[in-house]
Amino acid sequence: MNPLAEAGHALQMAAAMGWEILWPLILGFTLSGVIQAVVRREQVTRLLEGDSPRHLAWATGLGAASSSCSYAAVALARSLFRKGASLSAAMAFEIASTNLVIELGIILALLMGWQFTLAEFVGGPIMIVLVALAFRLWMRGRIVDAARAQAERGLTGSMEGHAAMDMSVKREGTLWQRLFSGDGFTSVAHYYVMDWASVLRDIVLGLLIAGAFAAWIPTNWLQAFFLTDDPTAAKVWGPLIGPLVAVVSFVCSIGNVPLAAVLWNGGISFGGVVSFLFADLIIVPIILIYRKYYGTRAALRITGIFYLAMVGAGYVIELVFAPLGLIPDERSAKVVEASFTWNYTTWLNIAFLLLTAVLLVRFVRTGGVAMLRMMGGSPEAHAGHPGHPGHEGHEGHPGHRGHGGHED
Repeated sequence: MNPLAEAGHALQMAAAMGWEILWPLILGFTLSGVIQAVVRREQVTRLLEGDSPRHLAWATGLGAASSSCSYAAVALARSLFRKGASLSAAMAFEIASTNLVIELGIILALLMGWQFTLAEFVGGPIMIVLVALAFRLWMRGRIVDAARAQAERGLTGSMEGHAAMDMSVKREGTLWQRLFSGDGFTSVAHYYVMDWASVLRDIVLGLLIAGAFAAWIPTNWLQAFFLTDDPTAAKVWGPLIGPLVAVVSFVCSIGNVPLAAVLWNGGISFGGVVSFLFADLIIVPIILIYRKYYGTRAALRITGIFYLAMVGAGYVIELVFAPLGLIPDERSAKVVEASFTWNYTTWLNIAFLLLTAVLLVRFVRTGGVAMLRMMGGSPEAHAGHPGHPGHEGHEGHPGHRGHGGHED
């Protein structure tokens, strides 16, 4: 076996999957930027003050409209919690903003099939309900008070600035007037680039891991590990092991879809794929962030509750989708070899790369580079900067959007 040839094969697989999902990613982040540009974050917080079904429904819907990578979603949930949102609503927002978003649904449909997109968007609310019920039992009283006290202690993490940004358009007028104004275009461009900046590392890491899995691990090994010879055992084992595979993969949000495709082709159960996709919120780095944000006891309970909810959602999806005939018979997720042909994927990638160029130029011309540097800097430096969006004393400033200093 030639190590260089094997490494090259893995990189080719990763590049092929990256090319296949490029235009859906650009489309998803563009739509996400549009939605975020017309929704103000302070309006969001006022709707998340309790843990009633109405509050959780608002948290789910608004989270789905506020697409984030896992790290930014965790930081944003903490920001909402500090501003008065209930912990249950903040967690529901966090789950929805990573697992019920446009770009994830598009890529799932493209690589794995519409059944997986449907499972994601049905399973997400199921997980949120399970988390909310578990929080009523095990996350209340003194442990929530301690978590809120810990959450109030300064800034921890470079994603805090990204999570606290509000670049939405404040100008009066209809939605379309606000969106197609100069400020609207700028807001979309800034959200688009910032979202890419926060998630690009994880997408690349996910593609590399998926490429390595596809190139190096024999299918019969995966089939043995996922107990495919015993369909009943496989359905029990899949949702239990799926989140644990995600935990050690260190891949967040959209970046875990290519690996999910490899695991599905390798034999993991349908419910196991669903639980794996949800588990971007309990990878090891994020567990450590929970500890910093909410304290050790709360972090352990959040992690445990999330895991149980992911497993439970996987089982529910398996039990509901199987009788309805919604589980694909063939394991034919797209894990393709690197190639270049003038097909619809190539033309769509070219068109959406041109759109990216337009948004990137707008971002650069309206002061976005300086903000991007601040987002990646140290939180200690940001905490003392009165103009930075993550600064505690600046959160209520209605005019600051971080894109060139415009005010309405």
